[in-house]
Amino acid sequence: MTNRSEQPGLVPIEKIDFIAPIQYEIAKGVYLYHMKDVPNETSRFDLYFDAGKCHGDKGISAFTNGLLLSGTDKQNSVEINESINALGGFLESGISVENSVVSMYCLRENLSAIFDILLDSIENVAFIEKEVTQLLSERKQKLKISEEKVSYLAQKAFRKKLFSTNDFYASSLEEKDFDNITIDAIKAFHKKHYLNGLTKIVIVGDIEESIIHQIINRAKKIVSTSTGTFDGSLKNEIGRTDILKEGAIQSAIRVGRTLFNKNHEDYLDFLVLNTIIGDYFGSRLMTNIREDKGYTYGIGSMIAELNETGYFLIATEVGVEVKEDTLKEIRFELEKLQNELVPEDELQLVKNYMLGQLLKSADGPYAMTDLFLSVELHGHDLDFYNEALKSVKSITPERIRELAQRYFKWDEMSIVTAG
Repeated sequence: MTNRSEQPGLVPIEKIDFIAPIQYEIAKGVYLYHMKDVPNETSRFDLYFDAGKCHGDKGISAFTNGLLLSGTDKQNSVEINESINALGGFLESGISVENSVVSMYCLRENLSAIFDILLDSIENVAFIEKEVTQLLSERKQKLKISEEKVSYLAQKAFRKKLFSTNDFYASSLEEKDFDNITIDAIKAFHKKHYLNGLTKIVIVGDIEESIIHQIINRAKKIVSTSTGTFDGSLKNEIGRTDILKEGAIQSAIRVGRTLFNKNHEDYLDFLVLNTIIGDYFGSRLMTNIREDKGYTYGIGSMIAELNETGYFLIATEVGVEVKEDTLKEIRFELEKLQNELVPEDELQLVKNYMLGQLLKSADGPYAMTDLFLSVELHGHDLDFYNEALKSVKSITPERIRELAQRYFKWDEMSIVTAG
């Protein structure tokens, strides 16, 4: 009998038993991934397209993505959305540097019907002049609002420095670019990157295999017929840029550099270094700049990954009067990791946090699917995360200092402030 007066012992995490999605080939190099083990009636499907911001003229990818449900010759945008709403569908559409994703959440019994509606809307979108004009007007107004925010100005300038060797990756929308967008250009982009650009389908839900095959057959005609090309040689422009924003009481700060993705030998160990410096609430940047100095409500670091490369970023917003002091403290923390060994108690705390977060991130079929997608992009399987467990548990203070010396050099960083 369990003695409930005694605290149970801590059991170390040795291995996570992952469940991988079932893989179906739609066409050469294009797959459907189905996570079937969902213990309820919910479902989700995602359509991935080779239609990111690095393709085409500035703004064209985002505008095309925003018009996918703007109406066909048979149904206008209101009717399409009403049809989806009537079936309980919830749409999310996003665009990144290298691809675009259209996601739909719904009850599993309605997935097939909603898929038909969505696919028909994407295939037969008419790009009606009224809808195009309205979207351009709305986006132009949003851009004007964004350009009043120091966070947007800093991120825009940082992108240019981070991707300085590739104009397509570095480009940001300007107000004048709206004048160069035509319906013909949108139609051409849609034809190339949507009607011939489907790169992946993901389905989460207890969906019958017969429906999966129906979806595969419906989607075959829009699959990508070519392999996406992505830049793996991106290099950041070293040095500092200051964007002046009259009247601003806050300064946005971005510090970072191009780095690598999951295919690099240092990636797993760098995750630990990134957590120490800025990827949890007790991180060194938070402890110093928020808790000790009181310069900000929040500061953090991250590793972002692209198809062929990646980058490291530190971001925060502080009062204009402490901007320089904040940069000094960021540099101090980066250099401290280069010169001093991380104490064992701090390292053990970070290890426990990371192991717990990894276990939490694998909780449930939706979360596990997202973990799979994160590694599938780079040619790995779910066992990558068990390798991550081993890496976190075995890393030493000496290894962390070595990585900091290699990747945290201040004179290799791109630094941007706006305010």
